[in-house]
Amino acid sequence: MSGFTRRTFVGAAGVAGAGLLLSTPTATAVDRALRHTTRRVVTPAGTTLETAAAPVTAGPAYTRLTAGPGWPLVVRTELAAGKDGRDDRRTARASFVQFTDLHVTDAESPARFEYLHPFVGSAHRPQETLGPVATTALVDRVNNLPGGPFTGRPFDLMMTTGDNTDNHERIELDWFLDVLNGGRVVPTSGNPDTYEGVQDSGSAHFWNPRHRLNDPYTTKGFPQLPGMLASSIAPFTSPGLDIPWYCTFGNHDDTPVGTLPAGLPGIEHWYTGRYKVIGKDESTSARLAAALNKPGAAVPVAELFGGKGTIREVTPDPRRKPFTTGEFVRAHLDPANTGPGPEGHGFTNDNADGRDVYYTFRLAPGITGISLDTTTLGGFADGSIGLRQFQWVERTLRRNSSAYYDFWGNRVTQQVTDELFVLFSHHTSKTMGNILPDLRHPLDPRLNGDTFVGLLKRFPNVLAWVNGHSHRNEITPHAGPTPAQAFWEINTASHIDFPQHARIIEIADNGDGTLSLFTTLIEADAPYAAGYEDASRAGLASLYRELSYNDIHADPGAQGAAADRNTELLLVNPLA
Repeated sequence: MSGFTRRTFVGAAGVAGAGLLLSTPTATAVDRALRHTTRRVVTPAGTTLETAAAPVTAGPAYTRLTAGPGWPLVVRTELAAGKDGRDDRRTARASFVQFTDLHVTDAESPARFEYLHPFVGSAHRPQETLGPVATTALVDRVNNLPGGPFTGRPFDLMMTTGDNTDNHERIELDWFLDVLNGGRVVPTSGNPDTYEGVQDSGSAHFWNPRHRLNDPYTTKGFPQLPGMLASSIAPFTSPGLDIPWYCTFGNHDDTPVGTLPAGLPGIEHWYTGRYKVIGKDESTSARLAAALNKPGAAVPVAELFGGKGTIREVTPDPRRKPFTTGEFVRAHLDPANTGPGPEGHGFTNDNADGRDVYYTFRLAPGITGISLDTTTLGGFADGSIGLRQFQWVERTLRRNSSAYYDFWGNRVTQQVTDELFVLFSHHTSKTMGNILPDLRHPLDPRLNGDTFVGLLKRFPNVLAWVNGHSHRNEITPHAGPTPAQAFWEINTASHIDFPQHARIIEIADNGDGTLSLFTTLIEADAPYAAGYEDASRAGLASLYRELSYNDIHADPGAQGAAADRNTELLLVNPLA
């Protein structure tokens, strides 16, 4: 069978140039492209190849969601040309799932600054209190899929690429581990019987689902849902993943609110105390937001979490205590948290002190995964990589590659076992510009994303770099001086903000000197619309998705262009 080529998709769905969507395709063109896609898949069921969330009504007003048409496959040939007949020759090498930016959130914590949301949209999300139960619906989706849609290979593993927790709290870490491993989850802190966050505060700064206020959310058309907050804190049971899972650090896993420097004196007081700031005057809020967004600026923590403003009293809870990097790793190493495995979920005793939390693992036979730590305890959301870790990556790639290119571009050949590599990190190459010193290695120089890309281009065996952080779907080709010196950077949207995606990635040998990387987006296993009275796991996950779509700070561009979603990414096979 002749493969669905990029040229076919260009003619079918309005894609031009390097595979980027330049115009909105007609319904007929999309339908034609979907038919081409269907001929190539083992099964599209349960993926966005079959259907994807879409609004019932377009425009700025609140809308319910419905099942929209699936998104077709886009074949991207910027790094290698596709050859006809490859579907018949293809051999599956690996199939895995990426979760990213789950942001499991303790929405009742005093150590938050929701009142800054007009200036920092991620400071508050109307759906965030439903996060733990909604993440379980994503686990359900993976458990209910037979494997990769294009190769049929059962999943080798799941990798979560950081920001697993939202506010760096021990209770959030416990919820995260219980959701992925399976067990009973009680998604509330403080008073176990009453929600004590901003959404029942009576403040018109926020959407209060039990009370109609003159707030921007209600003005948009958000409904009144009197039972939502009680449902959001109700205990539930997660089945846990059926496949092994691995973990990579994100900035929200490493520092308070993902932004402040680690180890601030007295920070625990704000986390475990009884006073929660829910409002400040506009000029003060603007000034604090500016400090949070400017690397190197002094952030007045006492004013951020305390000082003058509107204060509400909440029930103190010692489980809100922030964890250290070492405590995060040791929680994964605890046998009680092994779940479907592996023990430590990638971390080993070598990582237990929290200083160097990067590692390698066997992704599939002949393919090594490299989990990076691109966070810095110096603070601020973006990241970088330390020289010490940079050199470790270089040694790892050199030790397992048959050939590489030196700093001057000369090919160096060596007699070692051939191995392919996929790298995982939280930050993208574009968001690795924060070179503030890391408190774990204060004298270690920090290097940016461009420098790291330059390193990876020296090693032909690097296939892909998979990451998150940006909360959007974006796939970037990184071409080198020769066709062999190329790899794909695969960035996936978050699970907390719409479109709330995870991604299946399949690696296949086409038997013709090329490899194909298939990237297919999936959504949580929940209906696109459920009754507002539905307090089941799926019903609450459906509401979580609907609220995220309608959030006044939602970014419609986060779902990416067609060429950032369901794709076949072609590469020269360095081992051919």
